[in-house]
Amino acid sequence: MEELNPGGLMRLLSEESTQSTLSSDSCEYYQTEIFDQLPSIQAIRPAQANQGGPESGERTSYGALSRDKTSTQPLRNLVMCIQGKRDARDRRKMQRNNIGFWESWRRSQSINAKRIWAQMGGALSSLLPWRRTLHAIEGRFGVGVKSYFIFLRYLICLNLLHCALISGFILGPTAYYGRSKNSVPLRFEDSDSFLDFFLGSGYLDRSPVFFGFYTRGSLDKPCLNTPLLYFSGILTILLLSLIMVVRRTIVGYKHTWMLGKRYSTNVCYKILCGWDFTIHDPSAAALKRSFIRNDLKLFLDEQRFSMRKGQRTLGQKMRLYILRSTLNLIVLALLGGAFFLIYYATIQSQKEDGDNGLVSLLFQYLPPITITFVNLVLPHIFRKISSFEDYSFTTQVNVTLVRSIFLKLASLGIYLFFVFNTEETQQCRPNRFGREMYKLCIFNFLATFCNAFLLSFPRKLVQECCPTSLLARMSGKQHFLVPFNVLDLVYGQTVSWVGVYYCPLLPLIGTVTMTVTFYIKKFTVLRCCVAEQRTFRASNSSVLFHFMLLLGLFMAAVTLGFNLHQQEVKTKLNTVPCGPFGNGETVFNVTDTCVKSLPRLAQSTLRYLASEAFALPLILAEIIILTSYVSRSRANQRAIERLKDMLVMSSSDKRFLVKEHATILKKKKHNHRAPSATVHENPSSTPAD
Repeated sequence: MEELNPGGLMRLLSEESTQSTLSSDSCEYYQTEIFDQLPSIQAIRPAQANQGGPESGERTSYGALSRDKTSTQPLRNLVMCIQGKRDARDRRKMQRNNIGFWESWRRSQSINAKRIWAQMGGALSSLLPWRRTLHAIEGRFGVGVKSYFIFLRYLICLNLLHCALISGFILGPTAYYGRSKNSVPLRFEDSDSFLDFFLGSGYLDRSPVFFGFYTRGSLDKPCLNTPLLYFSGILTILLLSLIMVVRRTIVGYKHTWMLGKRYSTNVCYKILCGWDFTIHDPSAAALKRSFIRNDLKLFLDEQRFSMRKGQRTLGQKMRLYILRSTLNLIVLALLGGAFFLIYYATIQSQKEDGDNGLVSLLFQYLPPITITFVNLVLPHIFRKISSFEDYSFTTQVNVTLVRSIFLKLASLGIYLFFVFNTEETQQCRPNRFGREMYKLCIFNFLATFCNAFLLSFPRKLVQECCPTSLLARMSGKQHFLVPFNVLDLVYGQTVSWVGVYYCPLLPLIGTVTMTVTFYIKKFTVLRCCVAEQRTFRASNSSVLFHFMLLLGLFMAAVTLGFNLHQQEVKTKLNTVPCGPFGNGETVFNVTDTCVKSLPRLAQSTLRYLASEAFALPLILAEIIILTSYVSRSRANQRAIERLKDMLVMSSSDKRFLVKEHATILKKKKHNHRAPSATVHENPSSTPAD
């Protein structure tokens, strides 16, 4: 309930807020007269009166002492000095004598379990790859650049998990049970060439890289066959990716919400309490100083922008809104021009064909080249536009991310639309679609490699060798632009999700390319780039990174559903049968055959789950779950408000105690001066007597 103290401070008082976690050595403090004068006690008194007088409050506080949660924490984790830990250890020994054997054993086991879990967590965190590299990057360039490499490491682990699922569902059964007898054996032919590895044709088109390689083998049971295993593996990859990305997004959003406008970090805490006194290595000390310096620069930049924003007049706000509207119209015009350019390149690549191998390769890669060119140029223009909109630096980064990811996903969607509408009856359609995704993945990696070693590194060499030359002054210093590099990762992962059904080894290719990309970006950052003068808060952008991944995953799911629907519609066309769903089979036919082979109870259960009658209880269950989560969030919000109120009152108590201490010192000083003055006066009065 809410209570208003005489000082006008609104407090949220409840059973949790009236409990105390004081240590037993603080019981003496209860008996002092100054305890009753603390502001926090004065605010609690009305609540204690309503609950049955001060005795109940004392009983609650003393009852909380016996339930002290710190008594089960390892001494190493307690935030107190060495003498305080020694006192806590002595109190625990005394408590063991007062409590029973089983309670003492339970507490010791709880402490040992927490210590073991902490050691296991430290051991697992030490197994994470590239820890030293991430610490070095964070020390020199801040948490913003480090968040990019953490995001890249997360995508590598995600693709490794996809590779394990593909090996279990697709590659393993195919290797053990073999393919159908009518399948063409895999071998090199005279028409195969080196360019096939870039085009995805020839030998690669017949290899396990693409959809057409996996045909029905000896494993041909109604509910255990190659088509069902293939589809189950792809569906498991998408569902598991959805769960992992949603979890990371929710955790990051919760952290951002808690550290948003509702939370303000004290600068004194950053300066006085931010140092780690266990550091002995000079390089580690330099990194720690860089961490604190970058954090303070970010905090001061945000405070400066907030002050400037609060001083805007009404006329300035109107002019700013008009300017932002105009710039957004320019952004829309640029997006429309980019989409038309991609459409034109796709049409030309389908019309033109050259006899020369290099000319054919150029026309085959014309859409990926156009998409990469658009995605390389327009984000920089968006970055310049966002600098005129008078946002904070973190908001500028997020706005640029949103516009650029819309550009990348929309350009990929337009390209997929034209590829789907292409009518070809002489080739395996899933293989052709898989080749397009393969080319996008390969060219994206080639663009990253060329950008690092043909642009960034020569530019750095020019600045080092000829720093006063015109070219060096025009190029300027290089900065690692986190938004654009993150967009490349999201784009590559989206391509992998979209093409995994048609190119099952695309996650393996993505794992290799992303691992190499990590070392390429590490070289670019540490060798070619300098730190940004302005840093941004990585927590907000990290949530946006994972939200963009969700958009890419949603796009992959829509693409797969549309392709399965097209496969169902076009089964009567004279198309080349290939892959696990050959001979006029579709996902729906194979699934229906499996359901019909099950017992009647299982059939009726599955049909009920797929019917409209199951929608009502499903909606009711979702409403109940959402209601429980909303109630829990409100309870957590109230608890957070109580904790904030306790922090405020703790500060008030400290200020009060400091004033009382100063008053006592003044009294002691005054009392000390009074006797000395009396002693000096007595000798002068003796001769008069």
